[in-house]
Amino acid sequence: MKHSIGSYPRVRVQDDGRQVVSQAGSVLLVETVRKTGLDQAISQALAPWRKPRTVHDPGKALLDVALAVALGGDCLADVAMLRCEPAVFGPVVSDPTISRLIDTLAASGEKALQAIRSARSEVRRRAWSLAGKNAPDADGQVVIDLDGVLVIAHSDKEDAAPTWKKTYGHHPLTAFLDHGPGGTGEPVAALLRPGNAGSNTAVDHITTAQLALAQLPKHYRRGRQTLVRTDSAGGTHDFVSWLAQRGRWLSYSVGMTATEAIHEHVLKVAASAWTPAIETDGEARDGAWWVAELTGKLLNGWPKGMRLIVRKERPHPGALLRITDPDGMRITCFATNTPDRPIAALELRHPLRARAEDRIRAARATGLRNLPLHTTAQNKVWLEIVQIALDLLAWMSMLALTGKARLWEPRRLRFRLFSAAAQLVTTGRRTILRLTQHWPWTGEITDALKRLALLTTPG
Repeated sequence: MKHSIGSYPRVRVQDDGRQVVSQAGSVLLVETVRKTGLDQAISQALAPWRKPRTVHDPGKALLDVALAVALGGDCLADVAMLRCEPAVFGPVVSDPTISRLIDTLAASGEKALQAIRSARSEVRRRAWSLAGKNAPDADGQVVIDLDGVLVIAHSDKEDAAPTWKKTYGHHPLTAFLDHGPGGTGEPVAALLRPGNAGSNTAVDHITTAQLALAQLPKHYRRGRQTLVRTDSAGGTHDFVSWLAQRGRWLSYSVGMTATEAIHEHVLKVAASAWTPAIETDGEARDGAWWVAELTGKLLNGWPKGMRLIVRKERPHPGALLRITDPDGMRITCFATNTPDRPIAALELRHPLRARAEDRIRAARATGLRNLPLHTTAQNKVWLEIVQIALDLLAWMSMLALTGKARLWEPRRLRFRLFSAAAQLVTTGRRTILRLTQHWPWTGEITDALKRLALLTTPG
């Protein structure tokens, strides 16, 4: 008679292993830091905060926290993950030293934040240059998506307040650079706001857009080659006027609230003026979707050159109609200043701003699930750390991965690539990291490292 021993084999566990490296796949992030020169840029930016005769570099300490967040950490103490692997990450400062650094940077206010942002902007230009045809501006245009995100607070943090969703916390306004259908995206701004901050606050949208533009190469900070997209929260006179201001001339695609006046105007649009919506391949979209352009008095008071595009569609089965939906059709609209393009193509471009929701989901999985510090000044520094972590993940994918792997979000990158185990071997004067051979994605890791090795390293 055979006795069942369970579904899984029994193994004996000992704690005396040596020369074994966990999270060995994170060497991809370390190599991305080296090739983009992010460590040098951050260290130089934070040099004014390095005290005389200090052993540890504040730039390296901040970057270590960002690496820990990129690997899944959600608090300062998670940098311990790096501290136990000095062969991969080098020396890592103690937790108290990290805390003192954050307090020091927080006390410096905008000066420290601006130093970090300037370093990120400098490195971004180099990363794009290394990426070549994979860079987000390869086609001569960059797309910035603005969107708000609610961050729940489980304790009484500074500036935490009730939100419009009946929760409690903060309501940051973020901006992400879209890498298109072949990639993900990278953060270019994050404005920390109280939980009760309004959605249609033009001042906040302008400030966030300014921070985002400052992250771009100078020739993209004004001109039609830069497209700014928002949902209806950005559809205010002040924000649209700022985008279209003389000398700035940014392109925009901004959601608008379907007002009573717009609904009345839609009822007057002739049937022949409606155009079927299209798919990405140019074919008519399946289902009852039509688009039209509204003109006339509706545009009075708005910037010159603004086009108002309206879409009507039959709600999907089970959706409840609103009292303002005419003839059982759901009405949405957006404004743009892009001339000489069919309205169906403009309508296809605008909903792509929903990719920002994917970026927000990735941010929540990369340190934005909560704000771990107490004061607003400290959490502003934390937001910069989160953005550095997201930058690293985006640049690593852009420079080292190909095909579907470039679309992997942080959770999948950690599960398949970063979590791979390895053995550390020292032979002669070389240190070799031997990745486990049976791991299904070892080939993906080694191929990515080969691509990174081909890139030039900044002097």
